[in-house]
Amino acid sequence: MVEVTVTPQSSLADRPVQIRVRGLSPSQLVTLRAWLKDEQGECFQSCAFFRADGAGEVDPGLHAALGGSYSGVWPMGLLWFLQPDKLFRRLVKRDVAGSPFRVRLEVLDGLSLGTDPREQPLASCEAERWYVGPGVQRVPIREGRVRGALFLPP
Repeated sequence: MVEVTVTPQSSLADRPVQIRVRGLSPSQLVTLRAWLKDEQGECFQSCAFFRADGAGEVDPGLHAALGGSYSGVWPMGLLWFLQPDKLFRRLVKRDVAGSPFRVRLEVLDGLSLGTDPREQPLASCEAERWYVGPGVQRVPIREGRVRGALFLPP
């Protein structure tokens, strides 16, 4: 049974996570896809092609991506290379304190660019990427022409 995990499942957006896939056949060719919807409902996604090792595992921190949104060894590549489905969109988190980005990770058999909505993943999981840690207080700043926010630790 194929399983994809993200450790830790919930983390700050600037912290690394470990993505692992287990339960594949040795040397199986798979596509790892990450996608999320931003606060306006726009979809951002990335994908990378991998060949499982002899134990039937894929670890983007150890195994090189063979292509897709990036190639080579990039432990966080699936999160760093998220691209909008529509041109001229930017991934921006406006409500930094209220909710995380929920990133969906999927494992697809073979090479897939994710254009077929009927395609069923072999396995999937969800990761939360927070922009403000627990207990941090956000104070809006408005002084003359200066606008900003002050983040105070607990």
